[in-house]
Amino acid sequence: MEMIRYRIKVATINELPKNLGKTVKIGSLELALFRLANGEIRAIENRCPHKGGVLAEGMISGEHVYCPMHDWKINLLDGKVQAPDIGCVKTYETEILNEDVIVIL
Repeated sequence: MEMIRYRIKVATINELPKNLGKTVKIGSLELALFRLANGEIRAIENRCPHKGGVLAEGMISGEHVYCPMHDWKINLLDGKVQAPDIGCVKTYETEILNEDVIVIL
């Protein structure tokens, strides 16, 4: 059985400054959207697994975001919290179509 995937426009590339996060809501789902220094776009769930910090407000360093509440370091590629902390957030595939940023659910 093939799984249905939805492609949803969440922003335009010009709405995403490099190395800053943006909160995006799709129904009840809240994502943190990031445009990295290298231009790549990453989307993850917008709550830190530790205490629910808003990850879109975190600091970006390379492929990681630091939770603004307690500085947990989370990898934007796989969603894994970096040691010594443990946990994970869900990641979402993204693509650029013309100037539109698309999240694939």
